[in-house]
Amino acid sequence: MTISNNNQNSTLNTMEQMVIKERLRQARLSFNIALTLTIISAIISVTGIGVLLSGKTSEGTATTAGGLTSQIVSISLLKITKDSNERLDKIAIEFQDED
Repeated sequence: MTISNNNQNSTLNTMEQMVIKERLRQARLSFNIALTLTIISAIISVTGIGVLLSGKTSEGTATTAGGLTSQIVSISLLKITKDSNERLDKIAIEFQDED
C-alpha cells in the first residue's frame, strides 16, 4: 500500500511539474508576443508619422489606424493568455484536490 501511495505521489508531483513548466513556457511566450507587438506598434506609429509628414494622409487616419491595430492585437493576446491561465489553474486545483 505504501508503494502504491509513493507511485501516486510521484505521478502527481510529475504532473504538477509539467503544469508549472507549461505555465512558464506560456509566460515566456506571452512576454515575447507582447514585446513583438510593442515593436510592431512602434513601427506603425513611426510609419504613420512619416506618412503624415509627407502629406499623403490626414492626421485622423494615421491616429485611427495605429490605435485600432494596437487595440485589436492587445485584446486578442490578453484573451488568449487569460484563457490558457484559467485552464492551467483548473488543472492545478484538481491536483491539489487529489492530494
